[in-house]
Amino acid sequence: MKVRLILTEFLLGTLAGQKEVAKTYIAGKHPTGEPVADEMEELEKMEEQLENASTIFSRDEKGIHLWDYQIKGFFKDACGMLRRVPDTRSSKLTSYKKVIDGLVFPGPRKIYIHHTGETSFVERPLRAQTAQGERIALARSETVPAGSYLDVDITCLDPKLEPLVIEWLDYGALRGLGQWRNSGAGRFEYERLDQSTETKKTKKKKV
Repeated sequence: MKVRLILTEFLLGTLAGQKEVAKTYIAGKHPTGEPVADEMEELEKMEEQLENASTIFSRDEKGIHLWDYQIKGFFKDACGMLRRVPDTRSSKLTSYKKVIDGLVFPGPRKIYIHHTGETSFVERPLRAQTAQGERIALARSETVPAGSYLDVDITCLDPKLEPLVIEWLDYGALRGLGQWRNSGAGRFEYERLDQSTETKKTKKKKV
């Protein structure tokens, strides 16, 4: 499957704004527990930006991007929520995290964000209940605007999983990618790039 995710709300960067925190986070997401060379090379190049922002986007000479595991994380989040909804395909999928980890592979490794205009920053309050009472902190994140898009290749080793992937992508219109998604940030619509124009028209008529 090849899909284009088109943002209907702004998307927040998720890379921690401190170099060592970012390194630890990336290591935790990597199967070996060690960041791979291309990720660490980007962290070195972004050192100045990492000092000046709370969360930002990964970037290289080609532009800003998400990593493949962030799309896989969205699939897990979507499936976990939709499992609570009776009669969804996700509600019937057992051991869903293992299934997504082992059989569903978004790509490429770096998924570039084609964005309209310049990136900007947004500040928002974060509230937490502690033993000392409610605490409020200010979070600052780099954003790309609605209308930006990402092209994602999705490989399902079991073809029966493709309808599930479609169900998760549909869920992106309600709860999207990245941080602050409970507020609506990161919501997206999608279109299939691996289908003919006639097929797309037929499906729209049926809906």
